[in-house]
Amino acid sequence: MPSAKHFNIADLLEMVTDAVPDRTALVCAEQRATYRELDTRASQLAHFLRSRGVRPGQHVGLYLYNCNEYLEGVLACFKLRAVPVNVNYRYVRDELEYMFDNADMVACIHHREFVPHIAEVHASVASRLHTFISVEDGSATDPQSIGAIEYEQALAGQSAERDFGERSDDDLFILYTGGTTGMPKGVLWPHKAIFFAALGGGGMMSADGPCQKPDDIVSRISPQPIAGMPLAPLMHGACWWYAMIQLLAGNKVVLNPHRHLIGEQVWDLVEKEQVNAVSIVGDAMAVPLLEALETHPGRWNLSALFNVGSGGAVFSEAKQERFRTLLPNVFVYNSFGSSESGATGPVAPRDPSASGLGRMMQSEFLDVLVDDNGRLRRARPGETGILARSGHIPIGYYKDPEKTAKTFVEADGKQWILTGDAATLEEDGSTMTVFGRGSNCIESGGEKVFPEEVEQAIKAHPDVLDALVVGTPDERWGNKVTAVIATRGNQPLTLASLQQEARKHIAGYKVPRELHIVAEVPRTPSGKPNYVKAKELALSGSHRVA
Repeated sequence: MPSAKHFNIADLLEMVTDAVPDRTALVCAEQRATYRELDTRASQLAHFLRSRGVRPGQHVGLYLYNCNEYLEGVLACFKLRAVPVNVNYRYVRDELEYMFDNADMVACIHHREFVPHIAEVHASVASRLHTFISVEDGSATDPQSIGAIEYEQALAGQSAERDFGERSDDDLFILYTGGTTGMPKGVLWPHKAIFFAALGGGGMMSADGPCQKPDDIVSRISPQPIAGMPLAPLMHGACWWYAMIQLLAGNKVVLNPHRHLIGEQVWDLVEKEQVNAVSIVGDAMAVPLLEALETHPGRWNLSALFNVGSGGAVFSEAKQERFRTLLPNVFVYNSFGSSESGATGPVAPRDPSASGLGRMMQSEFLDVLVDDNGRLRRARPGETGILARSGHIPIGYYKDPEKTAKTFVEADGKQWILTGDAATLEEDGSTMTVFGRGSNCIESGGEKVFPEEVEQAIKAHPDVLDALVVGTPDERWGNKVTAVIATRGNQPLTLASLQQEARKHIAGYKVPRELHIVAEVPRTPSGKPNYVKAKELALSGSHRVA
């Protein structure tokens, strides 16, 4: 008798596979796979992992660049009820050692290139981490040095049967996030929660809306499949979520196979695969794409493209407008989201005269929480607090009860997750203005200045490539707003010029009072702002310009 189906991603994707087995599911460089091929290979990998002693609830690391094997590995874990764990391939030894130990991995699927890095940290976790599967990448390292089996050899001869037993809504996915400070932390997502919080409940591509029961996923399959391209690495939640949204709709996922985001390579791929929708993560990805279009007008046939969307990082209005100018027939949108909150929703276009990063709609499950004499409650119109989400949310951080208690809170009889973003519930009682991370707020002359808002304003300057804003000591104001900037093509830039542009978008007290120009704006291995390093650069004074 077939097992009952749940809001479990393995169950859902198997139903989609059975409905459209011959559609193209994945493309990554020369790798192509139909839904049937993806399902078959994932089942074979799951059988191999089971043969090596991997059991439900145990953790399997994915230490890979973008490739089909990444998603095969994720799905193999889900089939087996094991827990896939993303490993950031940019991490250096200390971060890797912490990650391998903290995540309690028993197996790791990795590109061959990473064998020396694994060998460096393996000794500290050797008693637990027993299985390595090496994906060929042409590098000269020796997988046998860590006892790894080659990926295709692992699959060879394995059964493709789906004989893994009944799964659960509460099976887990762990998303490790680097944050802006500290070591990585693992966000514990039950399948049902991630399905509705980050994957739209299967309704992203359907007018019928989210599924009411698991079997509904078949009716949410796109009648005419589109091609969607997530540009971030699969090790990031934004990319993995977008890929799963497309797969659960029966669409084609086109992965960027290159190690770095080069605009010309991306547009070549968009043209070749007739990509319809591209997903980016904020300005860091927008800049090279825009520069390629501006440098090579008319080079690519992008007539199939109808959507460019961003989530997970600041996507400034200036960059959005440049996309709309260069691609007038393409819908450009921005949304908020994070590893802990999932996709919190679209951001309304910012009124140039308004403050903040943008506005969102308040709802039963998305609101502003304020501290009322030590008790958290939902905000009243006009109050400022922290943006929070309830409903389908994670259950905490892996092995970190202290951070869990600070982030996952109770208010008005419900469990909420605090996103960390400062926000105001507007006087209309239905819209919220989001300002950015309250922990980075600059207190200057009694006023609060949110760095992300200033960063968005100064990125409108045509010569600014990237920017971070920090507070530095000031005798009169306590702290002054200080910009750390990388310029486009080493263009000269003055503080006066930057201030002139900023005053078009933000109030005078928010305008930078000091400017530092660096070769590269500091970011963490996960691509997030490194405000600590940016402040160190500013305080050193070695990059200051008048």
